[in-house]
Amino acid sequence: MASLIAENFKFISLFFKSKDVMIFNGLIALGTVASQEVYSVFAFSCPCSPERNYLYGLTAIGVPALAVFLIGVMLNRNTWKLVFECRTRGSRSLSSAAGFALLGSIVGRAMVAPFTWTVISLLRGEPYVCALSEFVDSTSLDSFPGGHGAGTLARFPCKDVPAEVESFKEEIVRRLKYESQLLGWLLVGLAAITIFLLMCLKRCCSPLGNHQEAYWSQYRSSENDLFQRTAEVHAKLLAATNVKQFFGFVALDKEEREQVKEFAVEDATPSLQWNKITGVYLYRENKGVPLYSRLHKWAKDMINVNLDNNGK
Repeated sequence: MASLIAENFKFISLFFKSKDVMIFNGLIALGTVASQEVYSVFAFSCPCSPERNYLYGLTAIGVPALAVFLIGVMLNRNTWKLVFECRTRGSRSLSSAAGFALLGSIVGRAMVAPFTWTVISLLRGEPYVCALSEFVDSTSLDSFPGGHGAGTLARFPCKDVPAEVESFKEEIVRRLKYESQLLGWLLVGLAAITIFLLMCLKRCCSPLGNHQEAYWSQYRSSENDLFQRTAEVHAKLLAATNVKQFFGFVALDKEEREQVKEFAVEDATPSLQWNKITGVYLYRENKGVPLYSRLHKWAKDMINVNLDNNGK
């Protein structure tokens, strides 16, 4: 029974690991929906005044979307890889293909939350109704009384509508919500088509077959996981070496003492080596041999250097 539970848990963990990007984007979208609902309930309040309605409605849709987009860009590690690449190696050494692929990854991830915010705002309809109520053509409404201009129309999203035109409120709001929801669903359809075409383009332009592409993805995930875990241990052991040098001893638990005995860490890794394994990378080959990352390329170069030295 215990082995069965362990196998099932392992299968579930592997499934979620293979779908981590999709799940991550889904969680971002759900968080954005929840935030939008909270904002609509507690914060959205149409001013119901000519000109102010338009600015307030567009701001309610656009500014939060822009804010979460910038946050998404800042939280993406690829953004800082691109900054590092331009700062350290110069933009000339960054190929257009690598730059385009990286920017596409950054923008694609960052667009999930603002796109969700915009679509939910349009499907709810309140910001759109607020923004465009004053621009409704009153002549398109049957028996709409004269003498009521933009000032009256701007008050339709609110409750204080003049009694003589109150009967038109439901029709105007319904018409504007129809337009808003139509735009929302069109955006959803356009996004679905765009994502499908981009996925097809990525598969068509990839130099790898389906199995090797899956292997490369698995390699990058494993390398990153092992690198992070090893870096954590290396940093702890280097710190322990320096603390011991200062105090004459270092307070370690049992597991850490075993690590100190097993792994000898006496000095920090040179910055030149860090620079060689850091930055933007696209798939490359050397004489038909795949190079899956900068770390992989650096390791192969070190092997070749050692072979040359031994040959001499």
